[in-house]
Amino acid sequence: MVLKKLINKPGDEVREMLEGMAMAFPEIIRLDPQWNNVYRAYKKPGSKVALVSGGGSGHEPAHAGYVGYGMLDAATAGAVFTSPTVPQIFAAIKEVATDAGVLIIIKNYSGDVMNFTAAAKMAQAQGIKVDYVIVNDDVSIAEKSKRRGTTITVLVHKIAGAAAEEGWTLPEVKRVAQKVIDNGRDIGVALTPCSVPAAGKPTFELGPDEIEFGIGIHGEPGVQRMKYMTSSELAKIMVDKIVDDLKLQKGDEIFLVVQGTGGTPYMEKFVFYRDVRKYVESLGFKVFGSWIGEFMTSLEMQGGRVAILRLDEELKRLLMAPAYTIAIRTIGPIPLPVVT
Repeated sequence: MVLKKLINKPGDEVREMLEGMAMAFPEIIRLDPQWNNVYRAYKKPGSKVALVSGGGSGHEPAHAGYVGYGMLDAATAGAVFTSPTVPQIFAAIKEVATDAGVLIIIKNYSGDVMNFTAAAKMAQAQGIKVDYVIVNDDVSIAEKSKRRGTTITVLVHKIAGAAAEEGWTLPEVKRVAQKVIDNGRDIGVALTPCSVPAAGKPTFELGPDEIEFGIGIHGEPGVQRMKYMTSSELAKIMVDKIVDDLKLQKGDEIFLVVQGTGGTPYMEKFVFYRDVRKYVESLGFKVFGSWIGEFMTSLEMQGGRVAILRLDEELKRLLMAPAYTIAIRTIGPIPLPVVT
């Protein structure tokens, strides 16, 4: 069996992907010539808190797609589903560090936590002001300390990035980043596995009538294998898990993210969004806004993820603040015409 992918040589895909991104968007990002790190093309004049994130590749547009105005200052790309190295992360921190300090946004996977925190300690030893948050939003795992970091990571990038752009201090930016983590949850389901280029085969096998419920983002099986069900049935089960864990109350205002997992057609994503939206509204929640697309993927896996962030006025304002990156572009609140 030949694994057909639009790549050249397995092992070269990460560097060549980043080269392509930098060639396509030179006004937004620049590629480090030594490391697989991407930085903002132009630093903001003055001193602001710098945001650094990253992880294994295969989750595109995460994480390089979120580098730019109003979001990240640097993203580090490891091999597919593999954490970046400590020297690589350290290089990114040094490159973007300012007098205001650096906030590192880490997903709760053992390799990421180990390598990013080690790099943070190295930076601190050199006098760089560094702090970090760890995202653990995946409600498929009961024990909170073991929950994986998934879609809410992107909302941390957006909201903490907006705060940093406004000149908030490092403790203030960390506070609002942690607020997003505390009020956000995610869950995912796989209809098909994905295939890592170097492995040349699917990461797991599914029968024609099976799905994997409670997946992470590294192509691993979920927490439960279930029989195939409809979009509306899945929407209810997934939303209920998040609502129960967040203890959402009728009347709460939320931001809703519905995404595919890399290979899901947009027709199916919008059907799934319709079902999720109708169900959350039937429970009495107010949807302030939504993202529908691909934000934290698993190569070509077909499936879906639902993420919900409970909002207050502070989070709403920062969420709508301007941003200009490859994957997320917002221009702030747009006044709508009054219909009479």
